[in-house]
Amino acid sequence: MLKLLKKALQVGEATVEYPFKPVEVAPGFRGKPEYNFDRCIACGACATACPPNAITMEYDLKQGTKTWNIFYGRCIFCGRCEEVCPTGAIALTTEFELAVASKEDLYYRAEVQLRKCSCCGEYFAPSRELEYVMSTLEQSGLPEGDRQGWRQLLGKCPQCRRRQAAVSVAAATGSRDRVQGGGQ
Repeated sequence: MLKLLKKALQVGEATVEYPFKPVEVAPGFRGKPEYNFDRCIACGACATACPPNAITMEYDLKQGTKTWNIFYGRCIFCGRCEEVCPTGAIALTTEFELAVASKEDLYYRAEVQLRKCSCCGEYFAPSRELEYVMSTLEQSGLPEGDRQGWRQLLGKCPQCRRRQAAVSVAAATGSRDRVQGGGQ
């Protein structure tokens, strides 16, 4: 017994005084994802990539909002959301303590405003996402003369864009009345 006690004293403490002292985590430790609302464009890439479906996106077309939700109780800290986010709005932290008094405290929500279509007036896409697309086009060298046309195009919902393209093609081929339902 004395031999064991002597060996224990030589080795020293093998445990950490957690929670009284913070735990040092290794470099590259994957902890709780932190969401930066100011950088988010609400593209939904994180929700698509999330294996446990901890991140979800919900549309409210009547109020014109898209809601981003994360439930930390489902998160497995895999880091897929951080990898796919085009703007870096999600980053994994070293925080791993998620003890809360109520389950509702594990939810985090953010709302992004949707843009109305300039033709039909329906909500169709997050304004931030459309601005991101436009800035990416400008950074890639979009000529100054084409920018106004792209802004107008991005201001329309996909259905109105298709309708406009069909009318343009029909006008070019001389069969405009067929596209608008005027006969065969």
